[in-house]
Amino acid sequence: MTQHLELPALPALVVGRVGHVRHRPVRHSFEHAHYQWLVDLDDLPRLAWPVRHVARFDARDHLDRGRRGGGIRGDLSRWLARRGVTLDEEDSVVMLAHARVLGHVFDPLTVFWCLRPDGSLRAVVLEVHNTYDERHAYLIEPDEAGHAEVAKEFYVSPFNDAEGDYAVELRLDPGHVRVGVTLRRDGQRILTAVTAGSPVLASNRTVARTAARHLFMTHRVSALIRWHGIRLWFARLPVRTRQPHSEEAVR
Repeated sequence: MTQHLELPALPALVVGRVGHVRHRPVRHSFEHAHYQWLVDLDDLPRLAWPVRHVARFDARDHLDRGRRGGGIRGDLSRWLARRGVTLDEEDSVVMLAHARVLGHVFDPLTVFWCLRPDGSLRAVVLEVHNTYDERHAYLIEPDEAGHAEVAKEFYVSPFNDAEGDYAVELRLDPGHVRVGVTLRRDGQRILTAVTAGSPVLASNRTVARTAARHLFMTHRVSALIRWHGIRLWFARLPVRTRQPHSEEAVR
């Protein structure tokens, strides 16, 4: 993996849009205003009161929930080591994620870019959450254009089982951040999800203004997922049986 990344100033807010298109068997699409955080795990935001209440990062919200110490980075390092990747002390980890807002967070997709000191990629990890308080992590190998493929192993939506594969598109640079994921099955596109936006340095003023403009961001994410699920259920999209997921996938 030889891709080199040029990062925006961190910590940053990535302000833009999130959109989903369900291609089949029922056509359904939406797009909403959206923002996420882009942070260095070794230098998380330190904001003034009361702004810090809309920008909290907690190890319990990711991977192994911080059970064995070292915070999010500690969990990530152990997860990578079990899969043959060593995260060196000099490496940096940039995370794209939602922060806790007034005590609540729901983060459908977190992206971890693990970078060597020269800016080259050591690893990229996608962490997926569902609404059943389960999570799964994928190790991917993007090419120079930021494209990768990985087999689906996790039940996310009640309308899709764990069959198929993901085509992933990643872009991270000072002017734009984009994550696109397309679920494919038997050569057909089933669902495409894209989040994209422009990174803005996360000052106290910027965070306060953005949080006010996007009130209760993570609460809205949780509510919208359920609202669109209800609409699909009324459209008679078949519900797939869910099997409990082992937490070994994030350890």
